[in-house]
Amino acid sequence: MRIERLSCCSISFLKQSRSDAMRHIAAAGFQKVDLIARAPHLSLDFDEVSPDSIEADARASGLKIANLGTYCGQKFVSESAWEREEEFKALVRAIDLAARFGARSIRVMPGDNDPAKIDYLAEWFRRGAEHAASRQVYMGIENHGQRISGDPQRCRELAEKVGSPWFGVLYEPGNLHHAGVDYKRALETMKDCIVHVHFKDYGQTDSGLQRVTLGTGEIDFPWCLRRLGEIGYDGDIALEHEIKTEDPALAIKGWLKTALAW
Repeated sequence: MRIERLSCCSISFLKQSRSDAMRHIAAAGFQKVDLIARAPHLSLDFDEVSPDSIEADARASGLKIANLGTYCGQKFVSESAWEREEEFKALVRAIDLAARFGARSIRVMPGDNDPAKIDYLAEWFRRGAEHAASRQVYMGIENHGQRISGDPQRCRELAEKVGSPWFGVLYEPGNLHHAGVDYKRALETMKDCIVHVHFKDYGQTDSGLQRVTLGTGEIDFPWCLRRLGEIGYDGDIALEHEIKTEDPALAIKGWLKTALAW
């Protein structure tokens, strides 16, 4: 696997400053960062976290920004028309910020994950996709264990109803596996709408199915990579270390070595 396609999620260093997070990620050998939209790493409130400061840290570390892990879309189901419009403005800001940074994609959220609202959510994301297309930025719903994001069929349904190549799914086989969903079958279901990818591993421990070191658990990542290549996905692959008992600065070095061998 080529280093140019790999990034590291900054959520691994959420308790540290963004500059320290980027420094650790670069020191591990990564060339890209997947930036979580939580202060101090990133905020769509520019008074809280300025884009200039993010660019300065990226330059200092030598990292490129691959993806913005935003939460845009959560308030599309608000009862307040004002909140819904403000959420759309935030989505536009996120897309514009990604374009400014040179990021390929942003993560978005499917409202409150109520399948009954898929048609309604599609209207909002269709509007967003028009702007995303103009800025050449992909939007992807991350697979989580919820009623839309954790259901590959519903993810595909939402993507089809939005009807834009700039809107789709952030494929996360680890999250799917942890939720009891067949991640291989899920890839086949969502193969036409995958716009970004996160990798983390899960394996059986004394505490049940838990996050484990990449490549030591139950996820067949070489299969995932092979199949992603066969369906034409050539975007970024973000490694997401979230094992709280480990030092992420040390762990991600091994994760990168493992991924490069695939």
